[in-house]
Amino acid sequence: MDNITCCNHKTKQRSQDELKALINRLNRIEGQIRGIKKMVETDAYCTDILIQVSAANAALNAFNKELLANHIRTCVADDIKKGKDSTIDELVVTLQKLMK
Repeated sequence: MDNITCCNHKTKQRSQDELKALINRLNRIEGQIRGIKKMVETDAYCTDILIQVSAANAALNAFNKELLANHIRTCVADDIKKGKDSTIDELVVTLQKLMK
């Protein structure tokens, strides 16, 4: 599972299990967002919408946690083993962006 650099863009080949899990999470989040949109279109009560937005945010956070954990276990660990310490700097920058 090496990172492949092409045109200054990194890519990652994911296992079928990882890909399926991530896509399933995104599909559920997409459904939540469609539900929120329908609530707005049908004049749902504000606090009901806010609660659903909060649930969608939690689902996105869970997606980020899963993706980050996989990234650390694979990409970061592999690069450190290969002596690519710049990956640690990249991880630190990514974490700083996530913690805004």
